[in-house]
Amino acid sequence: MLKLRLRRTGAKKQPSYRLVVAESTAPRDGTFLENLGHYDPLTNPTTFVINEDRVREWLARGAQPTDRVARLLSARGLVPAPPQTHGVAAASAATP
Repeated sequence: MLKLRLRRTGAKKQPSYRLVVAESTAPRDGTFLENLGHYDPLTNPTTFVINEDRVREWLARGAQPTDRVARLLSARGLVPAPPQTHGVAAASAATP
């Protein structure tokens, strides 16, 4: 299965990431098929530069975004927003 995931680059305590298409079994910083953009969470506002046409093409081919990538892409309107599922309150609200 192919995943759209973030690949960490940058120095210690100064993370920056590349948005890549990789096999789900590959390590986080291992081999990848294509570099689609980059993400820098330390800038204000955060920098997220992607090739939207290539992202749409990989999504159409069946590549699945990770949770973090899905949130970043939903801000651009490329995928629907993932459900909020963090904390006990979200888990207790889901059960009737």
